[in-house]
Amino acid sequence: MTLKLTVVDQSPVQGLPANVSPVALTVELAQACDRLGYHRYWLAEHHNSINFAGPCPEILISHIASVTERIRVGSGGVMLTHYSPYKVAEQFSMLETLYPGRIDLGIGRAPGGDALASHALAYPAQPGLEDYAEQSWLLQNLLHHSLPEGHAYKGLQVMPGQPAIPQTWMLGSSGGSAGLAGQVGMKMCLALFISPEPAPPSVISEYKQAWREAGHSGQPEASIAVAALCADSREEAEYLAAPAVYWKVKAFRQGIREVVKHPDEALRLKQSLSPADQAFFDAVLNSMILGTAEECADQISRVADQYRSDEVGVVTVTHDYSDRLSSYERLAGALL
Repeated sequence: MTLKLTVVDQSPVQGLPANVSPVALTVELAQACDRLGYHRYWLAEHHNSINFAGPCPEILISHIASVTERIRVGSGGVMLTHYSPYKVAEQFSMLETLYPGRIDLGIGRAPGGDALASHALAYPAQPGLEDYAEQSWLLQNLLHHSLPEGHAYKGLQVMPGQPAIPQTWMLGSSGGSAGLAGQVGMKMCLALFISPEPAPPSVISEYKQAWREAGHSGQPEASIAVAALCADSREEAEYLAAPAVYWKVKAFRQGIREVVKHPDEALRLKQSLSPADQAFFDAVLNSMILGTAEECADQISRVADQYRSDEVGVVTVTHDYSDRLSSYERLAGALL
């Protein structure tokens, strides 16, 4: 099976090079991955973050599409609960008009930030997740001009002239998002990198079944996204992955957001963690795809086969940008 690779870029705030904008590094990495043959380049959305510098992927998408040649560019994803589906439809229809055949609209349910950021994004209304299913349905139908007769927004125009419809993807890490993606007729990306205990392959089957039961035309399409890091050896890859793993321990186990640390410091600080947190550190590390390019390529191929997916998104976070770029270069050499 020939795999297509996607970069899922969270625009991490790197330790090195110092005083260089993480947004500039994201643009540089996108251009490199365009040359390397990656199929898609997806930009994450985070708010009020000291670690990730991508609060508005729709703006960065436009710039990256303008400085690359063939790679698809999209959101991984727009956190739809904060926004008007009509406005998101307008934004991405405009992007598809500017860069026809190259734009992906990926959406997600997560807030992408803390409670304060969610409150500020919703102001003067109140934040909430209860409308996500309806928002997703409305967004998809606005883009495809398929709202039912009698709907209040049936006569809304998204873009004048020739319809410009981006690919629509729903990002999720559980069966709930999978079922919804199938119901509304979006493609689906299953995130396996968030938890050390990822969702099982049956989630993909649930998505496809929901698609078929909804009666959509065409075929359902699903991909997966993994955390991976390629280096000269498994040992070096584990060393370079330590900062991202330690960050997850602090964020997920202790609710503390810290900058991504140097590998030496992350490994030193691991020793001061509680036994339970050290066990979580090891579990996260073991859930990642790490090793030489050949080892990573083999692991990715096996996971893709397990989930019956011919597209794999790759998340790589390191302390130094050069290590992140090198990892994507090595992986492309082995798989593309």
